[in-house]
Amino acid sequence: MGSRLQIVTRVMGALFLLQGIGWLVAPERSAGSLGMPLLEGLGRSTQIGDFAAFFVTLGMTILAGSFVGRGRLLYFPATLLASAAGGRILAWAAQGAAFATLFITVELFSSLLLLVAAQRAEEW
Repeated sequence: MGSRLQIVTRVMGALFLLQGIGWLVAPERSAGSLGMPLLEGLGRSTQIGDFAAFFVTLGMTILAGSFVGRGRLLYFPATLLASAAGGRILAWAAQGAAFATLFITVELFSSLLLLVAAQRAEEW
């Protein structure tokens, strides 16, 4: 049986993967869950493609990194999530965006959890 941290990491990976799949099968709902409208035309293509790629890659990398001997993979999604939080903070500070407290908190907490998991992965 895996450690609790390994289980939490796998659940997190599955949830991010499902979010990515959601962008492909129900993009309007996915956009709404992130507080944005579904765009039209080329913007829609970019929105769906980029968000699906972000979340699918994030989820699959977390899942892959949750196995013994693959913990170093978790540094990539941890950095990706921390970068997203940083981008949100910069958007607020320099571009007049609303401060996305919930999303920033989730991204930073998830990033820290993945960093801890990456360091403890060999114990699994």
